[in-house]
Parts: sequence; C-alpha cells; structure tokens
Amino acid sequence: MARARSKAAYMISAVAEQYQIHPQTLRLYEREGLLAPSRSEGNTRLYTDGDLERLEVILKLTRELGVNLAGVEIILNMREKMAGMQQQIEEFVSTLNHELTVRARRSVEETRNSLIPVIQMNSLASRESERKADARKRRK
Repeated sequence: MARARSKAAYMISAVAEQYQIHPQTLRLYEREGLLAPSRSEGNTRLYTDGDLERLEVILKLTRELGVNLAGVEIILNMREKMAGMQQQIEEFVSTLNHELTVRARRSVEETRNSLIPVIQMNSLASRESERKADARKRRK
C-alpha cells in the first residue's frame, strides 16, 4: 500500500484508484470523521500525504484486521492520544535532563568555591548524625 509521495495534494479519483477503493468509500470515511481532506476553491477534495497515511491505517485495520468503522475511530483516537502523551513525555524528559544538567553545573561551581570540599562536609555531617544517634541511645 505504501507509495512514494511528494508534497502534492491528490484528488479523490486518484486516491481511489491508487488504493483500489470506491470514491464513495472515501466520502463515507469523511462523513464518519475518519478522514478530513482539505478542499480546493472549487470544493474538490484534496488529500495530503498525511491523509494518505491515515487512509493506509484505516485500510489496514478494516481489510487485514477486520475492524469495523466504530473500532477504527476508537483506535485512531487512541493513537492520537498516545502520540500526544509521547510528546509530553519527551518534553518532560528533556526538561528533566536540562534541570539535572543545570544542577550538576551549580554543584560543581559551588564545590570549587567552597572552603571545605563537599566530600569532607558530607563525611563531617554523617559523623555528626552518628554521634547524635549514639547520644540518644545512651540516654535511653
């Protein structure tokens, strides 16, 4: 089904012939909200590469997997939501990586500027907390 494509828009007759479906089937997919081709000034349906990719998914679901149009609609909606969630996850990971990088740089800069190296300060803090814990145990 996949075809080499350009950035052009295709008329309904060309799409119907290319995918071996009746033009009425394409009109039905549009009525059902599964496809949304743009229109020319003369009100001719124009299918973009994105429309053709979506049509290929619809045809695979209906022809190969036997999914009815209601199921196709649900699957397409879920795919869109999953793509949106994937985008949000990628943005979150990017933001998180940026924040970690910024904090790591700050930490390195603060360590360079400190009078007592951070490693020594951490070991002093842990020894102090151990001393306090021992003192509490002795009191009991």
